[in-house]
Amino acid sequence: LQHDYASLFHPDNFDGNTVKERGITRQEAYGADITYGTNNDFGFDYLRDNMVDIAERRVQRGRAFAIVDEVDNILVDEARTPLIISGPSQQNPSEYSKYAKIVPSLREEEDYSVEEKHRSVSLTQTGIAKIEKFLKVDNLYDAENFGQAHFVENAVRAEVIYKKDREYVVKDGKVVIVDEFTGRLMEGRRYSDGLHQALEAKENIAVQRESVTYATITLQNYFRLYSKLSGMTGTAATEAEEFWKIYKLEVLSVPTNKPVMRTDHGDLIYRDQTAKYNAVVKEIKSRVEKGQPILVGTTDIDRSEVLSSLLKKQGVRHEVLNAKQHDREATIIAQAGRPGAVTVATNMAGRGTDIVLGGAMNSDSVDGAQWEKDHAQVLGVGGLYIIGTERHEARRIDNQLRGRSGRQGDPGETRFFCALDDDLVRRFGGDRIQTIMDWAGMDNETPIENKMISRSIEGAQVKVESFHFDMRKNLVEYDDVVNSHRDVIYEQRDAVLDGVELRPRIQRMIEEECEATIADGMSSSATENWDIQGVTTNVQRIIPLSGDLIDSEYVFSSGQRNYSDQVRDQIEKTYNSFEAVLGDDNARSIERYIMLRTIDANWVQHLTAMENLRQGISLQAVGQRDPLVMYKKEGHELFQNLQSKIIDDVVHTIFKTGTPIDPELGTQTRSSPKIVNQSKPVFKINDSNRSSKRSVGAKVGRNEQCPCGSGKKYKRCCGLAA
Repeated sequence: LQHDYASLFHPDNFDGNTVKERGITRQEAYGADITYGTNNDFGFDYLRDNMVDIAERRVQRGRAFAIVDEVDNILVDEARTPLIISGPSQQNPSEYSKYAKIVPSLREEEDYSVEEKHRSVSLTQTGIAKIEKFLKVDNLYDAENFGQAHFVENAVRAEVIYKKDREYVVKDGKVVIVDEFTGRLMEGRRYSDGLHQALEAKENIAVQRESVTYATITLQNYFRLYSKLSGMTGTAATEAEEFWKIYKLEVLSVPTNKPVMRTDHGDLIYRDQTAKYNAVVKEIKSRVEKGQPILVGTTDIDRSEVLSSLLKKQGVRHEVLNAKQHDREATIIAQAGRPGAVTVATNMAGRGTDIVLGGAMNSDSVDGAQWEKDHAQVLGVGGLYIIGTERHEARRIDNQLRGRSGRQGDPGETRFFCALDDDLVRRFGGDRIQTIMDWAGMDNETPIENKMISRSIEGAQVKVESFHFDMRKNLVEYDDVVNSHRDVIYEQRDAVLDGVELRPRIQRMIEEECEATIADGMSSSATENWDIQGVTTNVQRIIPLSGDLIDSEYVFSSGQRNYSDQVRDQIEKTYNSFEAVLGDDNARSIERYIMLRTIDANWVQHLTAMENLRQGISLQAVGQRDPLVMYKKEGHELFQNLQSKIIDDVVHTIFKTGTPIDPELGTQTRSSPKIVNQSKPVFKINDSNRSSKRSVGAKVGRNEQCPCGSGKKYKRCCGLAA
């Protein structure tokens, strides 16, 4: 980051600041002409800005123009990873260890089946019966046990799909995710939906409590907030369709600065892993004897360490560059171009970093004359030699590895060594190639080098890329639903923070809520069915009433319209008294605080509800219904309920600030305004203050809307408890 910063920006030309921990504040950084930082910094600052209590604490300004470095990594590889701000849930962490103990007794195919493509597992009837016996439940999928099935499936996924030193490592007593595209450790990232806890239980380390989401956005939707978006990368051509369809970005190929002198050899395909790695080691030894530097790319940490152990047995000196040696990355890359240097790397492989032939000039151990000699020697033997030990699922990653060699007109060579039991080859045509090798009578040590087979492997990569593109596109379509909700909620928050006058809005909410309550109890044409007691009781839960307004005979004789008009007048008087007692400034502070806290509390619940909806929406396909259409429909209903809940909570909270208001409204009960400290609120939002708009004895139909205000049918809400 510092290297790029120094190269791109000069203080005489721009006011440029970097978002990181340094002497300036984040507000100062974002106030500069150019703000330079990471995608995570920008995304999380956006989320945090929409959680602040006062406008002055926001750090970002408008999102006008973004230039994204390594744009394919950020907008394609990272696109499926949402940015999440979360907190602990109420789930007992010890539960995960209990489910982890079940897994060793289960057998693949007999008790569960694995879907590698989707990284999912399905329990068989035999497996379900075993688990029910272990948990001592009659039916694992009953409503009261349904969550346990999810825990068991997560425990199985953790055991059979997510492998240590491939998808994650255990470091300092913690499970740390390994980025599948860069091979770097993703410190601080956690799998969601209980999977991370299942991995912790599997590794028998302390299980951290599962988190609840407070704010979330995908990188796709964050960068789509910018008016203008662009980016740079050396490997975008294969993803041109995705950039256009999702981001409306064209991919333009810029000619290389100097002609490419690199030779890309054809793939060598062996029968199995043993034959392949033996061939790789043999090739490395022969190249080292010539003095040629070699960079070996592996797909994960486990394979890099397997190859490292083989090289040690053969006495080949080498460096290993993977997530476990992240701190030494710069040093290792700096000397990877020295004569005879061997560097074994995961697909992090110094992404975007030039490997200088002859080694880095700034090394203390290399003087100018020696470097010139080393540089000439490496040029003479053909430059940097790249060996790929396996084809990656994405052609871009292979191209990134190839691109480490032959930079800026330097010579270089590349070759991929594959095996029939490599993940990609095995899933897409390994059996057919095996048949050809058997027919030709080829032994284990003899490879196939055939352009048609290499093209077949690339065709398999295209299929996998298409599958992943569909997944990311599907993610966008689902996230767009929550994104539309997010836009409305954040717009409401911004209006509150920016000082929009809230009294007219809140007073209108109170009036509409009271009118609905009155109509609910007094709308029947048969006056004997009027619930006067229920009306006055529920209106009093919103505003203080006294005198005639709580007299049943008076209310009855007034009728619905006249009584509603009188209550509206009472609301006006109550609000005036509320302001007189507290003072205008404190009244405005309380309004802002209640609105923000109510929006935030209900938004968190809404995010959880939407996630739960999404987890189960795939079952709609069983009923021949489009899950996405149903997700949009049911998500809209949940959002309508969210807005109703916000209104309901505000009107039931606004006059419960701890400052008593005289029901007669003639005098104030305090002689001086109450000072409200925003950092120490004097009141609390509590759902227990909410209550039914009907009296206890009123009859509610099973299919009527529940009177508690949830928006659900009575039979699916309070009717369950009844």
